[in-house]
Amino acid sequence: MSQPQPINKVSLVIPVFNEQESLPALLERTGNACKKLSQSYEIILVDDGSSDDSAQLLTAAAEQPGSAIIAVLLNRNYGQHSAIMAGFNQASGDLVITLDADLQNPPEEIPRLVEIAEQGYDVVGTVRADRQDSWFRKTASRLINLMIQRATGKSMGDYGCMLRAYRRHIVEAMLHCHERSTFIPILANTFARRTIEIEVRHAERAFGDSKYGFMKLINLMYDLLTCLTTAPLRLLSVVGSVIALLGFVLALLLIILRLALGAEWAEDGVFTLFAVLFSFIGAQFVAMGLLGEYIGRIYHDVRARPRYFVQKVIGSQPIADSQEKQ
Repeated sequence: MSQPQPINKVSLVIPVFNEQESLPALLERTGNACKKLSQSYEIILVDDGSSDDSAQLLTAAAEQPGSAIIAVLLNRNYGQHSAIMAGFNQASGDLVITLDADLQNPPEEIPRLVEIAEQGYDVVGTVRADRQDSWFRKTASRLINLMIQRATGKSMGDYGCMLRAYRRHIVEAMLHCHERSTFIPILANTFARRTIEIEVRHAERAFGDSKYGFMKLINLMYDLLTCLTTAPLRLLSVVGSVIALLGFVLALLLIILRLALGAEWAEDGVFTLFAVLFSFIGAQFVAMGLLGEYIGRIYHDVRARPRYFVQKVIGSQPIADSQEKQ
């Protein structure tokens, strides 16, 4: 086995959306954790179109003399994963670590992720130990993780935890992917040769509310389903064939019963007809909904609009934004 590439610089990428209350503690704790590293480091905070004072706080932190902070300001809200991709495009480290801004995963875990990545792993994933979330969030997360594992064949246990470390070549591979809906942990694992998953601490959210409400979780589920696999389309063909066969058998049975018992046995077959009709209508609506999801994805990809638009970068010379040129 070849020797792993040395890690000389670590880039930390943190998406921020309306986190003004947690930012002072986040900046202090993240800075203290990074100071324990033997490598040089940079802290890239991406403001994802916040409507509070998050952008101003990030700008002030990045403008301080000698600051290792780079503030990337997007012109509007594009979503967590697009914001992380914007951070990836600015990152210059040999190892890139992502972290949520809500402090539920402690920044103090960063040195441990670096230490494990130095053992030669392409991706260091994490599992939230003793997770401090609501029953609804934990149940939804388990269902989404199970769906991802079935679709990808990857057995990683917690795709929802964004405290993860990626080697430089994995980040470069992800930046060359142009699909609009990107789920970074899954995308990274498709390129990784060696992956590992470790347990990390998890704390209750101290400030604000989760940005993933019920509808956002539903949208995430549909995004994952349609970006990971075309299996639903194949499943529709199988289900359609089974329904057609059952419909034929049922029609044949109704003809035999009508001839044998007469029309009165089931109110002239009206209720049976409605039951069969509603079954077919329901199946058609499900099929059209799934087809619509795929067609909508094709529509967005064909338009080839940028995944995000960087309005301003503070604290570093802007790297040419490949996403704006696509």
